[in-house]
Amino acid sequence: MIAQRLREYRLARGMSLDALAASIGGIVTKQALSKYEKGRSLPSPLVLNKLASVFGIKAAFFWSPPSMEVRFVAFRKGSRLPKKEQARVEGLVRLALEDRVRLQELAPDQNRLDLPVQSLRIRSVDEAEGAAENLRRSWNLGIDPIACMTGVLEDRRIHVLEIESGEKFDGMSAAAINEKGKTVAAAVVTRSGVPGERQRLNLAHELGHLVLGIPGTIDAEKAAFRFGGAFLAPAREVYREVGTKRSFIRLEELLLLKLRFGMSLQALLYRFRDLGIIAETYYRQFCMDINRLGWRTSEPHPLERERPQWLTRTSLRAFAEGLISREEAERMTGERIEMKSSHSSVERRAFMNLPLQERRRILEVQAERFLAHYEEGKEWKELHGGDIVDY
Repeated sequence: MIAQRLREYRLARGMSLDALAASIGGIVTKQALSKYEKGRSLPSPLVLNKLASVFGIKAAFFWSPPSMEVRFVAFRKGSRLPKKEQARVEGLVRLALEDRVRLQELAPDQNRLDLPVQSLRIRSVDEAEGAAENLRRSWNLGIDPIACMTGVLEDRRIHVLEIESGEKFDGMSAAAINEKGKTVAAAVVTRSGVPGERQRLNLAHELGHLVLGIPGTIDAEKAAFRFGGAFLAPAREVYREVGTKRSFIRLEELLLLKLRFGMSLQALLYRFRDLGIIAETYYRQFCMDINRLGWRTSEPHPLERERPQWLTRTSLRAFAEGLISREEAERMTGERIEMKSSHSSVERRAFMNLPLQERRRILEVQAERFLAHYEEGKEWKELHGGDIVDY
């Protein structure tokens, strides 16, 4: 188990054996580390503690077997991501899903996955349109544009992960399978730092990979893209807003539609072409204009990125209820947790005497206030620089 865990953590940090050996002060060589990863020898307690310190975990983690298997449903076909970087991304996703599954199990009311994994079977790219409509219907989303894509996914325990990577990485999806073969968690992954409109379509695209049953005769990327467009902008709502046939669309109108549907100009035009609203020639001409203006990579009026909140909210709740340690909560969220409290021992005892459901309700309210304060602090730091003053 140590061999598997050590390799997972090293790859997730994007570290070479040389870099890892240097980070622990050279107390063992890279050849020794290689033997540990291959299971040919075991590290001493001293070395194990040093490695745990580098990775920011407890040494006991090296002995704990994963509670599930992570299957990577899709890595964009044609991706030019180097194998080493792909291994790093997969390692990060694997460890992140493991944390989230543990949190789900600690809070039973959070352990609810509402996702038909690769069960919406299609026989053509066009049928992805109906699959998106069916999923929206089963999730009771109606046909209005989705205000927050990350919220829709996280409400159904589909975890939204952001990975720092190069421009060659767009996204991927994964599912966590327990020992009984049941899917207990899923994740859609995007690259951090992209504009909100691109992030939203990437999330919808990866959702398509998760739910669609795509035969080998169909281009999976085209099917997932069609699904993503239909999920964000249902045909009925697009026809109502734009019409069924257009020979001309002004840029000003297109920018307003970008705000309405939360999609890029290019994605909207592609959607209009799929629905037969604009002709192929008009679509190509507009795309040429977008390229000429330099908007292919940087559009005007970029939308703000959506921020996943489930992990922070749930880990703070688990910490407050004594289900995980402060160190674990900080490792999962990547943020320091201040230990300031004005409550007296009498107040704390009175709180602990309350029914569990009431305690959880109070803690959830406090967690929501903390998140609001935290987001305000991050915005202040981004605008002014310097440290955030915690409450």
